Amino acid sequence: MLDQSGTTRRAARLELDERVATRLRDRLPVVAERTVSAITAEVPGYSGALTGAMREKIENAVRLALGTFLQLIEKAQSSDPSTPLTPALEAAYALGSGEARSGRSMDALLAAYRIGARVAWREVSTTTVQAGLAAETVAEFAELMFAYIDELSAASVAGHADELASAGRVRRRYLERLIEQLLAGEPEDTLRLSAERADWPPPQTLTVVLLPRSNLRAVLALLSPHTLESGEDLPGVDLAEEMAVLLVPDMHGGCRRQLARVLHGHRAVLGPARPWSRVGGSYERATRALALGLGRRDADAPVDTEQHLAELVLSMDPEGLADLRAQALQPLASLPPATAHRLAETLRSWLLHQGRRDDVAAELFVHPQTVRYRMGKLRELYGDRLHDPATVLALTLALAMPPAALEG
Repeated sequence: MLDQSGTTRRAARLELDERVATRLRDRLPVVAERTVSAITAEVPGYSGALTGAMREKIENAVRLALGTFLQLIEKAQSSDPSTPLTPALEAAYALGSGEARSGRSMDALLAAYRIGARVAWREVSTTTVQAGLAAETVAEFAELMFAYIDELSAASVAGHADELASAGRVRRRYLERLIEQLLAGEPEDTLRLSAERADWPPPQTLTVVLLPRSNLRAVLALLSPHTLESGEDLPGVDLAEEMAVLLVPDMHGGCRRQLARVLHGHRAVLGPARPWSRVGGSYERATRALALGLGRRDADAPVDTEQHLAELVLSMDPEGLADLRAQALQPLASLPPATAHRLAETLRSWLLHQGRRDDVAAELFVHPQTVRYRMGKLRELYGDRLHDPATVLALTLALAMPPAALEG
């Protein structure tokens, strides 16, 4: 803010008598009108904007600013210790804040200050010279006047910055609330209202991306500016590493492949694309894949849940899958665990390769005769049930996600 005591001391050095001050004050309406005309003509951002009531408002603001300057000089030479600067600085601060709310940058307003200073000084200097002031006094007057206008512009810059920061915080809260509602599956009417408040345009679809928060900035820089980012911890996910959730608009088809390339090397999990108001389903699938640790054979490639649907489906009911496995593999229960594991492994490969012995042998790194021997043992244990469609289905599901070791 303005160093009011220093400015007052400098103002006190001016020998500005009442006659000159009155003449300057009488010129204020003309100075204000010419200043606004110059701003309108020379600043594109205000071209056509300063008309009617708005023009009158700005002219009044210019008169107030220059009138305050004259009061500063007059009070500096009196015994009154109060200062008239505070109202002017507050008005300048409010002007900058209003520019931010209107969506304009500070460029136009700072240009207006420069033009206003030039026009105002041209008018004021003419008056002071005509009044017969000494050159040294005119120079002091100019220095003080431009310092004063610099302080007004600085107050406007502060108002503009504070307004943007405040508006940004408010919008961030609205966006966080919208993300919570999206992931919770709130009704679409509620979501649309929240999206409007947050000034966020709903896309056709949203895709959830989970990734370590340490990789977040590098990825966000490459995504749509309408991507939503949650600053909260992931609900329902207990991990040592802090994870972030992104909701990326309209990532399907070729765009999804491009997104996968962007995520390469960032240890991300990619959910399915869903209608924007039902993105909670994408979040649930991505968090399930994250919890299961799917697809981590290639640490650099993102885990695309669309490529792991079978594992995700089978993981929906772990207890049911365990019961199915125990039931389907019951004929192996009496064997030593290592033997049972080898036979179960061979049976899984045999089912998936539709009985092609050489393919099974290649997958298991054994001789085809070994496959033949093991399948002979399995036929002894299962009998004709290996040809029963219901048994084949149960065994396929039970062995779709092979355990590290088969429990007896």
